[in-house]
Amino acid sequence: MKVLFIGDVFGEAGRNALRASMDTIKSKYRPDFTIANGENTAGGRGISYNTAQEIFNTGIDAITMGNHTWSRKEILRIIDSGINIIRPANYPKGVPGKGRMVLEKNGLKLAVINLLGRVYMDSTVDCPFQIVDREISFLKGQADCILVDFHAEATSEKVAMGYYLDGRVSCMVGTHTHIQTADEKILEKGTAYISDVGMTGPFGGVIGVDKELIIKKFTLGMPIQHEVAKGKVQINAVIIDIDDQTYKASKIVRINEVFNI
Repeated sequence: MKVLFIGDVFGEAGRNALRASMDTIKSKYRPDFTIANGENTAGGRGISYNTAQEIFNTGIDAITMGNHTWSRKEILRIIDSGINIIRPANYPKGVPGKGRMVLEKNGLKLAVINLLGRVYMDSTVDCPFQIVDREISFLKGQADCILVDFHAEATSEKVAMGYYLDGRVSCMVGTHTHIQTADEKILEKGTAYISDVGMTGPFGGVIGVDKELIIKKFTLGMPIQHEVAKGKVQINAVIIDIDDQTYKASKIVRINEVFNI
């Protein structure tokens, strides 16, 4: 089994980058499943029905979310409609949506779990370590492999989660920081790991936002209205190979491409 995971899709630039590159990437790597983090899909903050459909139309099977899940009220109208959007599983009980999903294609079954970190993040969410135990237990016997998208700020929290899940899931990918890390590896017990997949969107901004605005914010300390950076775009992703017999990961490769549209 091959799984392609796309780093945080940021605004229109990210959606355009997907449209321009997905055919080529899929032709090259031939993934069985393709998942993207889409919490910044609409204007760099949150997701809407239309932007979600744009993502799905590029061949994405499911969209994971993060701390901007609820940034646009529209999501409350669609998240329980059967759409393949997965919000963090460690939101408190009673929150709309689902924190896990089983995707099935060509006789293969891949479960996807979304988690939100707590270090330097929203401390009101439940413990991601305890919640992932619950989710894995629930999924027992329902899928061949499990992929976890851990949307978290602190590298230490992500690394700890990787070791915590080693051998229990096939892949644990980090999202949120928009900067692709160079620590992709297969952990000792067979779990593919990377601290952050990176961002699909503007190449020349500051984690997606117009660089001049962010420099102004840092130098003057004044509030600004974020605007998605223009110019070149990038796609950050990973392709993960999973053994069809053991369901352990055998290879993880970073994808980092920059181009003009």
